[in-house]
Amino acid sequence: MEGVMHFMELSGFANVTWGHLIMIMVGLIFIYLAITKDYEPLLLVPIGFGILIGNIPFLENMGMQIGIYEDGSVMNMLYYGVLKGLYPPLIFLGIGAMTDFSTLLSNPRLMVLGAAAQIGIFLTFLTALALGFTLNQAAAIGIIGGADGPTAIFLSSRLAPELIGAIAIAAYSYMALVPVIQPPIIKLLTSKEERQIKMKPPRAVSKTEKMIFPIVGLLLTTFISPGALPLLGMLFFGNLLKESGVTKRLADTASKQLIDIVTILLGVTVGASTQATTFLTPQSILIFGLGAVSFMVATAGGVLFAKFMNLFLKGDDKLNPMIGAAGVSAVPDSARVVHQLGQKEDKSNYLLMHAMAPNVSGVIGSAVAAGILLSYLMKVGW
Repeated sequence: MEGVMHFMELSGFANVTWGHLIMIMVGLIFIYLAITKDYEPLLLVPIGFGILIGNIPFLENMGMQIGIYEDGSVMNMLYYGVLKGLYPPLIFLGIGAMTDFSTLLSNPRLMVLGAAAQIGIFLTFLTALALGFTLNQAAAIGIIGGADGPTAIFLSSRLAPELIGAIAIAAYSYMALVPVIQPPIIKLLTSKEERQIKMKPPRAVSKTEKMIFPIVGLLLTTFISPGALPLLGMLFFGNLLKESGVTKRLADTASKQLIDIVTILLGVTVGASTQATTFLTPQSILIFGLGAVSFMVATAGGVLFAKFMNLFLKGDDKLNPMIGAAGVSAVPDSARVVHQLGQKEDKSNYLLMHAMAPNVSGVIGSAVAAGILLSYLMKVGW
């Protein structure tokens, strides 16, 4: 009888709390959105299932090595790649091997839209400071506005590892919810006439330009922001593998098997890190709210800056201001959302290639911003 009682004491039914049930519900919603709405299923399914794994109740601190926060557990070992920032550079390697920077090279002025969208990072940084977060914590929270999960994890692992679970969940959630969050903001800030603007086709980019770009890009961006070297180094390395034409096997591995494996590990462990007894705090909820504000401000910043550029452009040089929203680095979802909105206004208007330029610029821009914040805060010693 004593054995039965002990068994019952260790069961999930004896240890469940409202927090566990809430987080399990959140995990189910993520999986539902991924399967039925097709919202970033490659991210939301691993994260959603990870939330379920992380919130199966058990009696903690019994030495069973089950939970993600228990030393020696399998989940804790896998989570090491998040805590130490190992996964993000590998994700960037895969992104680099998948990304075609032709549209950016054909129209370099669109790069400024990627920079403009990073305004959400710095405004949220200041807001988080005003709300009482430390400098390091505020910087890690602000980077959510870049809508770049790997960059958010990388920076928070360096500056505020105690917040990494909340920041990672917020960043990936907003990346997945791009089709929900961005359209209303874009429509609010643009007129129907602006949304119907057709941009002239981008020029053809030579093979030589594509091969030189990752080398020049690496040197230029990392000389400006050395703190971003782990991310940008792998991004441009992956792109050179793709564009060189002589390392197809390596490019294929980086862009397929490797990034898939790392995405699975990253998604499941980030989801499991939301263990209710550790994650569900007022501070986490506040970070989630700040992340939403950051992402919305970033979207608005890109759109408004595109409208500002149009004040100085004439004729067919004018930009469709919607492409400014793609300045956040949710690749390629933001560009796809802009294209779909353009198609709703005019079936003959193809904006995808134009939107990809600020979109890939956003990836670089958010990494540079993270590097600047990292260098600055480590320099001043906070």
